[in-house]
Amino acid sequence: MPTVPSVSRIHLHPIKDLAPVRVSEAAIGPSGALDLDRCWAFVDSQGLFINGKNRPEIHTVRSTFELSRLEVCLEGHTYSIDRQRTEIARWMSDRLNEPIELREDHAMGFPDDTSSPGPTFVTTGSLSQVADWFGLALEETRWRFRTNVEIDGTEAFWEDQLYGTSFRTGDVLIHAINPCQRCVVPSRNPWSGDPITAFQHQFAEHRERTFPAGADRTWFSHYYRLAVNTRIPLSESGKRIREGDDVV
Repeated sequence: MPTVPSVSRIHLHPIKDLAPVRVSEAAIGPSGALDLDRCWAFVDSQGLFINGKNRPEIHTVRSTFELSRLEVCLEGHTYSIDRQRTEIARWMSDRLNEPIELREDHAMGFPDDTSSPGPTFVTTGSLSQVADWFGLALEETRWRFRTNVEIDGTEAFWEDQLYGTSFRTGDVLIHAINPCQRCVVPSRNPWSGDPITAFQHQFAEHRERTFPAGADRTWFSHYYRLAVNTRIPLSESGKRIREGDDVV
């Protein structure tokens, strides 16, 4: 009997570009994003995001989260994200040696793709394949690509068949919009910031060569893409995606 693809992992990134948190379930917010995913973000004095694209040194910041208490620990210093935003911003300002503000948006969050703010989906097989291409550990590859929902029980790049369709995880209706265009961040070691030379070029070559039969290449203007950008209708707000949910 064929295996039904299912949700194997869910990751939230409470503060944009800091460490991910694995959770067993996540609620859908009013924008279609996962609740608490990228709800906070650091910005500089010009209002620009502090992220791995423009500040490679952010990779070296060590952080952990305790979501039950909405706390973040930054290199041994623990703060309430709700009550101590000023203190968190001051810590990051000292760390990066420039004025930093911590902003909050619980309604929309701070997604990279504001037109498709739903969670990103990828298969474990896809991440494993990419890890093999570059001789990386699977967990490091997860940190490099920072996707929200991982699907197991299927082959690598199975998700490429989803673009332009709708699917369900459990009882949550999800629209698959397009393949996620990647930035410079996956080329860097997620803890040191050290880059892999020619990562984007090598990735695109591998991706084109292993493109799954039957998937529609017209969604790919180039092959430096991985994971599914999504939108989730307002009707699904408050529902939950859970580890173990079938993906159909």
